[in-house]
Amino acid sequence: MTMEPDMLIDMYRRMVTIRTFDRRAVEEFHAGNIPGVVHAYIGEEAVAVGVCSNLRIDDKITSTHRGHGHTIAKGADVKLMMAELFGRSNGYCKGKGGSMHIADFSIGMLGANGIVGAGLPIATGAALAAQMDGNGGVAVCFFGDGASNEGTFHSSLNLASVWKLPVIFVCENNGWAVSVPASQGLSVADVAVRSASYDIPGVIADGIDVLAVYESTQEAVRRARAGEGPTLLEFKTHRWRIHSEQKGNPDDPRPQEARDSGPQHDPIAEFARRLTEQGLMSPSLLQQIHQEVEDLMSEAVDFAKSSPVPRPEDALLDVFAP
Repeated sequence: MTMEPDMLIDMYRRMVTIRTFDRRAVEEFHAGNIPGVVHAYIGEEAVAVGVCSNLRIDDKITSTHRGHGHTIAKGADVKLMMAELFGRSNGYCKGKGGSMHIADFSIGMLGANGIVGAGLPIATGAALAAQMDGNGGVAVCFFGDGASNEGTFHSSLNLASVWKLPVIFVCENNGWAVSVPASQGLSVADVAVRSASYDIPGVIADGIDVLAVYESTQEAVRRARAGEGPTLLEFKTHRWRIHSEQKGNPDDPRPQEARDSGPQHDPIAEFARRLTEQGLMSPSLLQQIHQEVEDLMSEAVDFAKSSPVPRPEDALLDVFAP
């Protein structure tokens, strides 16, 4: 696989942007500046970037409760994202959605979702729309290992297979559904083998290696655009932090071994090492990228803090009910 140096460097920058955004979000949450909840994506950056680097701006994605990484990888504005986390009226959802419900239809981000497995049928519907449009568009659904036990997973894969929809189902298997290990929650060792029930390809790849993610997704996207139907991708990855940030820093319910395994498998450090060995990155360029991203995130936080809060009289705007 041959990729342009500029693209590789851009992928690295986006991975650093995702981690820095979530680090700052965690800090601001514990400082009392962000209401609601925050689910950090730290440690899983290679999956979002490796997948979304294969997509066009008009391709669609659906996300999960842990959606900041996917949103940034698809091209979202971190200032508007941070403002949304802060509950400000100029955030992506006017401060009403918060961390788990960021959406930007203009870049194909159909929304993060706090309901486990809810993105699967949404992405399947988006793929049907793309198939009917005939413009070669695809849809990608990110979900976790726990969501593969939901009925929405099975019904979505079945329908997508029957109709050969251009959808890629991306399982981010970090080994834990909140505090339940995948070994206790899954009937199989690998989510990808469930593809056999629906007569579609199932692929397992290293979710720490952004290029392995990219290559696996590239073939799945090619199949989808060619009308060959869906693919189930499973990327083995690591969640560094507790499932959801909590006030008072409660203990992570996972065993210490699981908590320690994340930093031992760092997708950003690994990618930096490879790029440096190949002569595509220098220590000075690495430092420059990290500093530029830090500055960008400080601007995003300042933007959020200085943004207006929603007006009480706007509480019922953009709220839909039957």
